[in-house]
Parts: sequence; C-alpha cells; structure tokens
Amino acid sequence: MNASSALDQDGYAVFPVESAVSAWAAAALPLATEVAARDDARRHGGTWSVGVDALPNAPDGSIGGVALTGTWLDHIEPPKVWHRAQVSTVFPGYPQQDADESDAAHTYRIRRDAAHVDGLLPVGPDRRRFLLEPHGFIAGIPLNDVAASPLVVWPESHRIMGRAFAALFEGVGPDGWANVDMTDVYQAARREVFATCARVPVMARPGQVVLLHRHLLHGVAPWKGHAGHVPRVVAYFRPQIAIENWL
Repeated sequence: MNASSALDQDGYAVFPVESAVSAWAAAALPLATEVAARDDARRHGGTWSVGVDALPNAPDGSIGGVALTGTWLDHIEPPKVWHRAQVSTVFPGYPQQDADESDAAHTYRIRRDAAHVDGLLPVGPDRRRFLLEPHGFIAGIPLNDVAASPLVVWPESHRIMGRAFAALFEGVGPDGWANVDMTDVYQAARREVFATCARVPVMARPGQVVLLHRHLLHGVAPWKGHAGHVPRVVAYFRPQIAIENWL
C-alpha cells in the first residue's frame, strides 16, 4: 500500500528511510538532548519530557543548516512557517504516577497508552475537552534508534472520530466550535475505537517519518523490553490550521 492509500485508509503512514531525513535527525538530536536536560518539569515521575515548541529549528524547518525535506512532504500541505517542533523524550520506566495524577488517569495511561486526539485540550477543574488547537497533521521524526515506548495508533480510528466530531458540530458555525464541550462525544468515540480497531505499535527509526491524520487516535506505549538507559527521542511537527478546515 502506498503512502496516500495508507493515509486515507488507515489514517497514518510510515515512510522509508531517506538519507536527507537521517541528516535532519542527526542535526536535531544534540539540540533535542539539551532540551530534555534543561527540563526541570518532567511529567510522570520524571519519565517524560514533553518539550512543546522546544526544538530551535528555523522557520523553514531546517536545523543547523540541514533542510527539512523528504517524500513525506508530498503528502501534506506544508505551512508557510514551520513552528518549533515538540521534542518528546521518553525515559526508562515510563510512566510513573505523578502526585497530582488520579489513579484513573494513570491507569488509562498504562492500559490505553494515554490514547488521544491532538488539539482537544482539557479546561477547568473538571478537565472538559474543547477544540483549542486545530492541527493540520502530525509528523513524527525519530531522532534516535530506541524501540521502547513506541508510538501507538488505532488504524481507521480517524474515520470514527471524524464522524463523531462532524455530528457534534452539525448546525454550529466554525466560529463556535471552540466553545463546544466535546468531552462526552469524544470519550464515546474512543470507546468505539477500542472496541472495533486494532492497537498497532509503530516502530520507526532515524531517517523515517510517521505521518498521522489529525483525527487519528494515538498514544505512547509504556516502557517495556528495553534494558538500556537511553531515552527515546522524537520530534513532532503539529502545525495549526484555520479551524473551519479541521473537519
């Protein structure tokens, strides 16, 4: 199956190793390592450095003079300006339970890989979900070759989630979508995904890119089966789009 078909049918595609992508990952890794070393607010007992907008790439996506390129770019509409990429660094032992994390949330992280759709942010003490960051796509670029705690996806879940979101927003103009409480519909759609879609760990190494549909349910697996002490480091680009284009 080619990348276009995989993106349409499954909601994600893993691109083969390309030397230009490998060069970008090699240039980014030392800077990403510095980001994690400076992070004094790691989550989940210090086993995850979130690193949102932390990679000092240039507005054209390049880093250290190495261009952001690859065949994956043929399958998206690149933003005019690339945001600073997230540096997600997962350490051995992920996830530990934070003092302010509920047992239910921690259990969900372990049993369901903290599965989520990006951009639906929790608001207030009850953590109700609202569409506050409408992303165009998610592109993950592995920066080192560590297999533990891989990205996890549920193929075809983007169709289930997309239908649920479209029904929820029916009759509401796009200028009102950010004010719609999505929590109940979102959670019901997730349950349908867990009941009907396979859970698939995605193994990727430097030189590859994993491209996700913006509605695809995805998460990160707990750290297992890797005896080393080197963390897993991935750069993520999640450019935002006009909210009216999100559905």
